[in-house]
Amino acid sequence: MQSRLSRVPFKARESIFTGNPDIYRGDIQSACPAALAECVMALEDCCEETYESEKLVRDGTRDLPRMSRVLDNERVFLLVDEGTIRRYKADLIDEVEPAINELIERAEQGLERMQKKESVLEAKLEAVQTRPAKPAIGTNVTHKLEIRRLQMLKKQREKLEEEARALEVEIQAMEASPRKRIR
Repeated sequence: MQSRLSRVPFKARESIFTGNPDIYRGDIQSACPAALAECVMALEDCCEETYESEKLVRDGTRDLPRMSRVLDNERVFLLVDEGTIRRYKADLIDEVEPAINELIERAEQGLERMQKKESVLEAKLEAVQTRPAKPAIGTNVTHKLEIRRLQMLKKQREKLEEEARALEVEIQAMEASPRKRIR
């Protein structure tokens, strides 16, 4: 494999030596010794290989921050015996069981109250269904008017009775006073 830099002709290069550049330009064989040209080509190949290996390493390690985070996690496993698990389970049961029992009792009491309400409502429903239908609204209104008329007539009668008593007292008073005048 020949590097891309070694393919560039040396004619286009400037010499690193001080002096007249025309001396060093021209054919590769006439401008520099063969050993120097081989060294330059070997150095160019090394640079090319270094570039390729750097690219390979960069492609392989681009995911390094994410992988570092993933691999940084530690997992700790704690092994316990069965007796410890039974003890913790018993402690948990002792702690939770009273609250559960209380909630069950509340639910049962609420259910009993709901059943009582249901039976009362069923009884009311049966009573309503067996009761005869109420009279129509018009008859109810006339009934109220009759009651009011009766009350008014009763008051009139009481008033008339009072007036009758007052007249009797007046008549008695008149009867008693002419006798006094005659005598």
